[in-house]
Amino acid sequence: MQKRRLGGVMVLCLVSMLGLGPHVPTALAQNEAMQQGLNDPLDTLDTALPAYEPSVFEPFNEKMFSFNIWMDEHILRPVARSYAGAVPEPARLSVRRFFDNIGVVPRFANSLFQLKLDGAAREAGRFMINTTIGGLGFFDVAKNQFGLERSEEDFGQTLGKYGVGPGPYLVLPFIGPSTVRDAVGWVADGAMDPKTYFLSTVEVTATDTGALLTSAVNERSLNLELFESVDRFSLDMYSAVQDFYLQNRERQIAE
Repeated sequence: MQKRRLGGVMVLCLVSMLGLGPHVPTALAQNEAMQQGLNDPLDTLDTALPAYEPSVFEPFNEKMFSFNIWMDEHILRPVARSYAGAVPEPARLSVRRFFDNIGVVPRFANSLFQLKLDGAAREAGRFMINTTIGGLGFFDVAKNQFGLERSEEDFGQTLGKYGVGPGPYLVLPFIGPSTVRDAVGWVADGAMDPKTYFLSTVEVTATDTGALLTSAVNERSLNLELFESVDRFSLDMYSAVQDFYLQNRERQIAE
């Protein structure tokens, strides 16, 4: 069982490194940075906070940032644009809600780890309601009818809560902004996927590849205007995403 679990974790790592699915919170943080600051990404920053020191991974990070942007421009965005033309937006939003629903375990577990019992209770309630009367999560009945908001907890935040520093800033291939701590947390969150304990490595690979491909394309189709109004390869864009991500993570942990 332990060998199977570790195999599943390695598959999750490999699939995500291949850009087959958004990482929460890194991908969502990058999307939020772009959506809030399309004309001037630096407007999204809290200038009262000190500037961050360059990461020891800076040369690697800059190359990976440019690579991620190139991959988005030449592969992910064209596929997502075609997908958006074929699938109506309400259906794509339902797909997003479905993937959000099946990702409940890390949010529930990390709420418990952080002793946020109300958040854990909300996640449990949301999952039961949305899986049943919400049609497997395609409709967010828990939020719309019962006022149960999704929590935003992950293992990187859990580590931060207990005093683990972020470590150097790190841009992951196909995934985007992170830190050493959040990258470790992402692996831990992946290990919480229940199916890695019950399915073979081949089954996990097939299931996760299909799910993550669909999720990545679907999410990008809902954000087709990202980067449209800025020079995506500029140094200011790199710095803006870095500062936004690090500041946003500081706020999340402080909360």
